[in-house]
Amino acid sequence: MFDLESEVPPLPPKYRFKDLLLGDQNLRNEDRVQVEFFPNECTFKGRLKLFFIKNQRSSLRIRVFDFSLKVLSCVLYMYRVLAEDPAKEHGWSSIIWVERSFFIWVLQVFVAIICLFETLLATYLSCKGSIWEQILQFKFILEMVNTVPFLISIISVPLRNLFIPVFLNCWLAKKSLEIMINDFHRATQRTQSAMFYQVVILISTLFCLIFTCICGFQHLERAGEKKLTVFDSWYFCIVTFSTVGFGDVTPSVWPSKLLVIIMISVALVVLPMQFEQMAYLWMESQKSGGNYSRRRAESEKHVVLCVRSLKIDLLMDFLNEFYAHPELQEHYVIILCATEMDPQVRRVLHIPLWSQRVMYLQGSALKDKDLIRAKLDNANGCFILSSRCEVDRTAADHQTILRAWAVKDFAPKCPIYVQILMPENKFHVKFADHVVCEDEFKYAMLALNCICPATSTFITLLVHTSQGLEGSQSPVQWHQTYGTCSGNEVYNIALMDSVFFSEYIGKSFTYTSFHAQKKYGVCLIGVRCKDSKSILLNPGPQFRMSPSDTCFYINVTKEEESTFKTQRTRLSVIADMGQKCNVAVDLQDREIQPSSGPTLCLPPEDIKSSGRRPSMDSVLGVPDPSFLHAGDLNSDQSEDETLPSNKDQSTEKHMKGYPPNLPYIGSSATLCHLLKDKVPFCCLRLEKGCQHNNFEDAKAYSFKNKPIIVSAETAGNGLYNFIVPLRASYRLRKDLNPIVLLLDNKPGTPFLEAICWFPLVYYMVGSIANLDDLLRCGVSFAANVVVVDKESTMSAEEDYMADAKTIVNVQTLFRLFSSLRIITELTHPANMRFMQFRAKDCYSLALSQLEKKERETGSNMAFMFRLPFAAGRIFSIGMLDTLLYQSFVKDYMISIIRLLLGLDTTPGSGFLCCIQISEEDLWIRTYGRLYQKLSSTVGDVPIGIYRTESQTEDSLEAQLSVCAGMSATTGDFDDLKEQKGGAPPAASGGLHRSSTSSDPSDIKAPLLRRKSVQWAQKLNRRGPRGDQRGAHKGSKRSLRTRRSERQELSELVNNRMKSLGLSSSTHDDVKADQSTQSHSYVLINPPPETRLELNDMVYVIRPDPLGFIPVAVDTTDSLGSKTSLGEPAQTETPL
Repeated sequence: MFDLESEVPPLPPKYRFKDLLLGDQNLRNEDRVQVEFFPNECTFKGRLKLFFIKNQRSSLRIRVFDFSLKVLSCVLYMYRVLAEDPAKEHGWSSIIWVERSFFIWVLQVFVAIICLFETLLATYLSCKGSIWEQILQFKFILEMVNTVPFLISIISVPLRNLFIPVFLNCWLAKKSLEIMINDFHRATQRTQSAMFYQVVILISTLFCLIFTCICGFQHLERAGEKKLTVFDSWYFCIVTFSTVGFGDVTPSVWPSKLLVIIMISVALVVLPMQFEQMAYLWMESQKSGGNYSRRRAESEKHVVLCVRSLKIDLLMDFLNEFYAHPELQEHYVIILCATEMDPQVRRVLHIPLWSQRVMYLQGSALKDKDLIRAKLDNANGCFILSSRCEVDRTAADHQTILRAWAVKDFAPKCPIYVQILMPENKFHVKFADHVVCEDEFKYAMLALNCICPATSTFITLLVHTSQGLEGSQSPVQWHQTYGTCSGNEVYNIALMDSVFFSEYIGKSFTYTSFHAQKKYGVCLIGVRCKDSKSILLNPGPQFRMSPSDTCFYINVTKEEESTFKTQRTRLSVIADMGQKCNVAVDLQDREIQPSSGPTLCLPPEDIKSSGRRPSMDSVLGVPDPSFLHAGDLNSDQSEDETLPSNKDQSTEKHMKGYPPNLPYIGSSATLCHLLKDKVPFCCLRLEKGCQHNNFEDAKAYSFKNKPIIVSAETAGNGLYNFIVPLRASYRLRKDLNPIVLLLDNKPGTPFLEAICWFPLVYYMVGSIANLDDLLRCGVSFAANVVVVDKESTMSAEEDYMADAKTIVNVQTLFRLFSSLRIITELTHPANMRFMQFRAKDCYSLALSQLEKKERETGSNMAFMFRLPFAAGRIFSIGMLDTLLYQSFVKDYMISIIRLLLGLDTTPGSGFLCCIQISEEDLWIRTYGRLYQKLSSTVGDVPIGIYRTESQTEDSLEAQLSVCAGMSATTGDFDDLKEQKGGAPPAASGGLHRSSTSSDPSDIKAPLLRRKSVQWAQKLNRRGPRGDQRGAHKGSKRSLRTRRSERQELSELVNNRMKSLGLSSSTHDDVKADQSTQSHSYVLINPPPETRLELNDMVYVIRPDPLGFIPVAVDTTDSLGSKTSLGEPAQTETPL
């Protein structure tokens, strides 16, 4: 057998144990081979090429030296020309022979030798093919013409005065300048713009043309009768090239004429090409933008706005909100956009107001060179906005995430403000300083709109910067009040530095809030302790104000910009009242027996009958520990669980806790009403029965409260944020509204897993465009219908057409169920004018004219007077873009809005709810007294009013008369009024305020109504003059037609309900719609003397019920029965 071991050769003697320990140190030197690698050629030509061409720095030095030699040769030529004797006569021979001094000759010969040597060496090193290609180049020929004659003159002395066109070296200098700029960029690793390079070439070309013409024309004119100096030749060239041609200097010999022809021909060919190239580069630079210089970035303040595509609406919203703050007037905005500039954006940026502040750069945030152009590392902030009009919103979020990562990687210290669309992508940008997730805010705000009317309007006005001047020119009273209150914003200040709150150090929060509102008109809503980063909204009466606390308040202006005009008598009276309050409260508390719940009692009957204003309980300055006790997590304050009659069997299935299945990472854990056992997926389907129940429509479930219907395209994770605020633990269990999700597509299993733990939540596959689907889900008796903008329709070829389908569907729903409260989300805020559209509603048309006037005056919220927006029926997520912009100045705004919407919950922080003013509550009379009543009993802090003003049949006739007079002039209407002897119609279209209190301002009503009529007439004078009597007849005829149409629609709905087996008794829209019409609006932090009116909804921030439960005086037996405040479907406070 073959022996493998015998085939292995023995180890050489050098590989011994010693060699293994010492390595290769013992190896002999003859065993080593040194290999040298040359990155360049080691030949003599290669080394020269490395020094003269390849090496960046040495090549740059050689180019600078060559350029200097060419310039020096031109200077020596001009010196020789200027040194000639002008009195010496010359003929044709003077063209060939010139006077040249020995010193000038020596210098020119020396320069020529060096230039010739350098040219031959460069030709030798750059030669790669035939040598004739290098010799026949224009540069080489011109170099030989200007240098070889000087070398020949060294041998032949008579040739020293031979004319040599050395001035042509200017073209060689131009070529050296171009190469020198390229080498400079290579050596310094910096790139100037192509526009700069083209400008240098153009200027050098123009200079060479003029210099060549000057020197050649002056030399050739030596043969003429009239001798020209260099200045005369310069004058002639400038006049000729500028096409002026005065004719006082003309060429006299044919060679000079030929030279002029040649130079003009060359200029006509070369210069247009240069100008065309420069114009092309200029147009391209305008598309891509320029560079923000480093010098400006270090001396100025700027922010960077990164977007994928920039529309005019987004740009104007950002600029108007950003520059609305006085401290940001010196900032510059650098826009970094991946697409070409929109024509509308280009026109806006040419306006002087923005052209000096805004710079547009076309580039990508993923490229470092574009971030360098924007000088992001020196920026004060970077806003990264998403493109919400994309069909694939997930892809848009992915692009936003990459931009945020790129910005953070390039400039780690730059503050980042990110706008994200989908909530499941929010955790990817958690590192950003401020993040706004659209779906989170959108669904939470739509949910609060169902239980606190017009929350979207309230929040939108609160996050817009305004001076409160909107509607100031309108004679309608509600326009003025609504516009003035819209100027309120949220500000912060340290307590020790505040004039508003410093005198209340050591007092309770509610005491401080009430007295600050009473004394200064500011509304204290929250506080932040020194050692905590969390903001507490209305921490309650047990919280004591500390000097290190930061106060958050609502006011028209911040305290630093306020002027205080105090009256000593008034302030001293308030101080005395404050000192007496504590004594009165201490005496009163000794007689208080705790009751079962918070109550606001009615005044005694003897006080009410006497007409004397009843007194209010004083607000506690220092909380009494016996007055407060901790709440129970599992208890429900909405019910008296000690009474068996009030206990429902369904409560045994409910509990309070945190949802076990969160739909996405980063979802805030909120304490909610939950089911002890999750609902099977089959029972979540509303319209299909299962083995657990046989219900197939909403009516069969016999809900105690009216359902809330949500129409959406898909069940995204954002829809989870709609359910959580409606199932929060601080909501009353008996007032939980059923939630019906009307989805175009069937939801997935993860979404069903998330919602199956919530009580009274169902879904149904259907469309809002299908009447049968609407009737099955209970639209005929629903409390609210929320229509969410569909993602598939957010993009359209024509701007503002993305909402067309939503608008038409909602309009159809409005016509079928006119008394139904519909809350709609739109993509574009400008489309809200089409919601609940009535073509013949003159009052709405007058408001349209008012909106145009407000827009002309520069208002950022011209849309605020639209009735659907003022009533909270319309919402667009684009209105909340200002929330992210405001966070640049107010870093606390996003946290406060999240607390108000219930997206975040902080232990000890209150929540937003509302109470309704009934007839029994009008004895309180004013908003300030209500503030005191709520603060002294339940610890609530009011922050605004949602007011509804109704229109009766008589006021409708008055409104029609106003509409009929809108086309007439003011004088005609006054004449008509005097003939009929009647008063003008009521103000605001005949609106009647349903209030039982007598207001002295009612005396001014005729004057206000007359101003309202004149205002309506001035807004619309395009129509022809007509008879008012004919207008009344036409109006009544239209009313009859409208009633007939409503009856037909009602009959259609009833027939469909009968065919589906549904009871049609719940559908009574005809009578409800014909009774009254109304409009609503929001008042943010109204003055304390504002009169309360019937059905006012007061926004309040209620303390955290888990932290404490205030107990008020139980005066049921002595003062009468308790009166609840609000509708059963809303969060209530007994009053």
